[in-house]
Amino acid sequence: MTTIVKKVENQVAYLTIQSPPANALSSQLIKDLDVFLGEIEEGDNVKAIVIHGEGKFFSAGADIKEFTSLQAHSDYEELAKNGQKVFQRLEEFRVPVIAAIHGAALGGGLELAMACHIRIVGENAKLGLPELNLGIIPGFAGTQRLPRYVGTAKAYEMILSGEPISGRDAVTFGLANRAVPDENVLEEASKLGEKIAGKSKPTINQVMKLVNYTRSDKFIAGVEAEAEAFGNVFGSEDAKEGIQAFIEKRKPNFKDK
Repeated sequence: MTTIVKKVENQVAYLTIQSPPANALSSQLIKDLDVFLGEIEEGDNVKAIVIHGEGKFFSAGADIKEFTSLQAHSDYEELAKNGQKVFQRLEEFRVPVIAAIHGAALGGGLELAMACHIRIVGENAKLGLPELNLGIIPGFAGTQRLPRYVGTAKAYEMILSGEPISGRDAVTFGLANRAVPDENVLEEASKLGEKIAGKSKPTINQVMKLVNYTRSDKFIAGVEAEAEAFGNVFGSEDAKEGIQAFIEKRKPNFKDK
């Protein structure tokens, strides 16, 4: 089943997440994203990319039910590393990527959006990393990218509380570029994409390369540590309880084990 659909118009590639009902980020979706990035890199005359979600959400998080099929620590660590690798490729891409966020970007959905270069959000969209509510932690570099945008204090608050912020607040805290009426998110992202596409591709590529030099060398060490911790956490009783509670739509009963 295709989880992302690609369309190119006016040298802007539109990658539409189609994984109803919540556009959950499955392993297959991440693989599909990687394939499309390869296609764009190899041949399409694309100068900007817009990623958005079909339906009510940008992406409400990772595919939690998929977690239940994994058993060993190494399986969870590999899952995290695979997602981190594709999102890192996205962040280092020589074509600018705009996330058009409506409804919600939660968990893995926000981690995907943070790997994009520009974020246009709906004023009432919800952005957050609620993994601790399930007894787990972010695994697609969320613990590393969120502090870049909102600062360490706000990142601690958002991750530890699990509470999302609105699109308006996301702009205030530096997590998003601008907030627009929810129904105008894709339109505004498209306008920006087409404005960028009017520039020379070699100059676009050089800007993407140069700005990326500002990344800290500690980032790679951070995401590697996150993947290891992600695997460790999934071996806990609380993780099993949190995931089961999520599936059963009840409050988890954590034992701190």
